[in-house]
Amino acid sequence: MSTVTITADAVEVRLTAVEKAAALRSDLRVPRSAVRSAEIVDDALGAARGVRTGLGVPGLRKLGTWHSRAGKEFVDVRDGQPAVRIHLDGHGYASLLLGVDDPRAVVATLTGA
Repeated sequence: MSTVTITADAVEVRLTAVEKAAALRSDLRVPRSAVRSAEIVDDALGAARGVRTGLGVPGLRKLGTWHSRAGKEFVDVRDGQPAVRIHLDGHGYASLLLGVDDPRAVVATLTGA
């Protein structure tokens, strides 16, 4: 299971070796200055839209990059896990859709609420 860490400078997503292979990418680090907003997502598996590069197991797990008209989104979600969507500016990804244990705390940390 990946680990999401929020520091004063960055949002970091650390993937296991198996997840790196499935997602077709390495760990991800996004500067906090690129974070525009964050929101809680109720249906994380249904929220990922577009053409994927990575793992997609219907009803269970999505991991990788989803490409749509809105831009690229890094997705790391699983069934039954709460999630947040982090909107970005000035980064290679337009957003991150991440499964986390406490989405309210993540949103509060990122938005200063």
